[in-house]
Amino acid sequence: MDPLDPAVPGLLHAGRLEVTGRIVTASNATLYCDIELDGVKANCVYKPERGERPLWDFPDGTLADREYASYLIAEALSMDGTAPIIPPTVLREGPFGPGMVQLWIDTSDEHDMVDVCAPNEVPDGWLTVLRARDAVGDPAVLVHADTPELQRMAVLDVLINNADRKAGHVLTDAEGRVYGVDHGICLHEENKLRTVLWGWVGKRLPSELRDMVCALRKELDAGLSSRLDDHLTTREVRALSERVDALIARPRFPEPSGHGPAIPWPAF
Repeated sequence: MDPLDPAVPGLLHAGRLEVTGRIVTASNATLYCDIELDGVKANCVYKPERGERPLWDFPDGTLADREYASYLIAEALSMDGTAPIIPPTVLREGPFGPGMVQLWIDTSDEHDMVDVCAPNEVPDGWLTVLRARDAVGDPAVLVHADTPELQRMAVLDVLINNADRKAGHVLTDAEGRVYGVDHGICLHEENKLRTVLWGWVGKRLPSELRDMVCALRKELDAGLSSRLDDHLTTREVRALSERVDALIARPRFPEPSGHGPAIPWPAF
């Protein structure tokens, strides 16, 4: 189902959920569901709060709240006529209690945006993030595409302080549209940015991304901060506001902080 379909919000909020599978590679309960409302059908991911594993460094709130707060920010950052980088997401009751429900994105292997390859096999126009060696000791590089969509995602990650932007959390649908998923460990008050999207370090933000960040500043002042107060701590909302202001004052892709790993493990 197209994320921009006007039926999506109502479907996610009020549709009947039927659990049909579980994503077993996820560290928290992640259930694959059919959802239906008035003859409109789609698939979605349901993450019940009761299936969350406590995290010592994210002691406040729920992962579901952080996923939803991240979506609200992505929605505020979305450009006219484009879907937010994060698929439509709601908080609601489900078969196993309250949790996060997010529209399922059917992906295409033809449009992968992040990869590991030999140094002489980097696709034209792609950016190198790091150099390493593979399991047998041969040289390898972590690379990603250089596209406006990935730049938008990288800026979103800076703003929400994403601690877990793995390659597997970057999805591309059959039309080539890019989405980010799994935002349960975001929006901490301390700098925890860990991402595979470091290819633009130090480069100035394109004008459209600077405008996007300024628009988020206005949305925060116009009421978004109050909405986020229901899902984050006061300190976390304040830290978000400070990150927005810092990126407006210095509109460049940041460097790793040097405190802790800059790339999540595993990277995929």
